[in-house]
Amino acid sequence: MSHKAWMKTVPTENCDVLMTFPDTTDDHTLLWLLNHIRLGIPELIVQVRHHKHTRAYAFFVTATYESLLRGADEIGLRKPVKAEFGGGMRSFSCEEDYIYENIENELYFFTSQERQNIIRYWLENLRAKQGESLHNIHFLEGQPIIPELAARGVIQQVFPLHEQRILKRLMKSWVQAICEAQPLDEICDYFGVKIAMYFAWLGFYTSAMVYPAVFGSILYTFTESDQTSQDICCVVFAIFNVIWATLFLEEWKRRGAEFAYKWGTLDTPAESIEEPRPQFRGIKRISPVTSAEEFYYPPWKRLLFQCLVSLPVCLACLSFVFLLMLGCFQLQVGPHPARAGLLAPPALTPSPSPSPQEFVLSVQELPRILRFLPKIVLAIIVTTCDEVYKKIAYWLNDMGAW
Repeated sequence: MSHKAWMKTVPTENCDVLMTFPDTTDDHTLLWLLNHIRLGIPELIVQVRHHKHTRAYAFFVTATYESLLRGADEIGLRKPVKAEFGGGMRSFSCEEDYIYENIENELYFFTSQERQNIIRYWLENLRAKQGESLHNIHFLEGQPIIPELAARGVIQQVFPLHEQRILKRLMKSWVQAICEAQPLDEICDYFGVKIAMYFAWLGFYTSAMVYPAVFGSILYTFTESDQTSQDICCVVFAIFNVIWATLFLEEWKRRGAEFAYKWGTLDTPAESIEEPRPQFRGIKRISPVTSAEEFYYPPWKRLLFQCLVSLPVCLACLSFVFLLMLGCFQLQVGPHPARAGLLAPPALTPSPSPSPQEFVLSVQELPRILRFLPKIVLAIIVTTCDEVYKKIAYWLNDMGAW
C-alpha cells in the first residue's frame, strides 16, 4: 500500500506498539523472537499477523492493565496523587496504588503515550543470555535483543500506533483552530511532556514576538529620512530589544516552571527523566542507592577504552582526512608556470619540477572536466569516508555503552 493509504488505515484497538518484519523473514526467526518475548516479558500480549498483499509479518504488542501498573512501578512513572493524600505528583507504586487519581478507571489512568512508553521500555530491555545466537548473529551476555535485531535489519520497524479518536479531537481543537489557545494538556497526554513543552515555548515565543514587531513597525513609520534620525531610532530599537529579551526570558522561566509543576517534572531529577539506554551492558548488581537490580560497568574500564581505543581511532581518522584534504588542495592550488614568471625575471626564476597541477593545466588537449580532477577526487573521498566514519562512530558508540 502507498504511504498515503497507510495514513488512512485504522489501527487495531488491542495494540499499542507494532513490530514489523521484512517479507523475507523466515519462520524460524519469527518463532525465536516470539518465544523470547513471551518468556522474557510475560507481561506482554503478542499477536502475530500476516499481510496477504505485502506478505510481511507483524507483531501486535499490548499489555493488560495490571501489567501496565507493574511496569509503571518499575520505571518510576510519575502520576498525580489524590487531594486527600496530599496531591501533587509522585512516582507510581503498586503497594500504594489507591492514592493515585483515576486508579479505578482502566481507560483513563494511563495515557496512550504512557502505555507505549512502558511497553517500549520492556521491549528494549529484553536481554540475551550467554551464548545465544540467531543465524549468524551472536549475542553477548546481557545485550539487548530487539535493538540489535533492528540494527541488523531483521526487524524492520518498531513504532507506536496512533489513536484515531484522539487525533480527530486534536485536529479540531489544535490544527484547524484559528486564534485559539493550544490544548497543551491534551498534547501532553498524547505526545508526552517534551513535545508539549516545545509547543508551549513555541506559542509563547510567537506571542512575545508581537511586541518588537509592533514597536519596530511604528518606529520605522515615524523615522525621518535623514541619517541622524535613523541612527537615533536604531539605538532606541536596540535598547527596546535588550529590555524585551530580558523580560521574555524571565517570563518564560516562570511559565515553564508552571508547566513543569503541572505536568509533574518540576522536582524530577534529570536522571529520572532520561530513559535508560538499552545498549548499555555490564554485570548485574544491586544498586546501593535504589536497592534495585541494575547493570554496572566499572568506570576505570570505560576510561581505559576511551584512552586506548576511542582517542587513537578519532585522531587517526582526523589525521587521515587532514592529510587527504591537504594533498587535494596542493594539487588544486599548485603554482602555475605562467604566474610564476610574472613574479620574477626569467633569468632569475628557477625552473621548478612540474607539479601534478602544473601538468594537468599544461596539457591543453585534456577535457576541461579533468582540470577539476582534484576537487572531484576530494568530493568522492569525503563521501566515502563519511560512510566509513559513520560505521566507526556507531561501533565506538556501542562499545562506549559498556
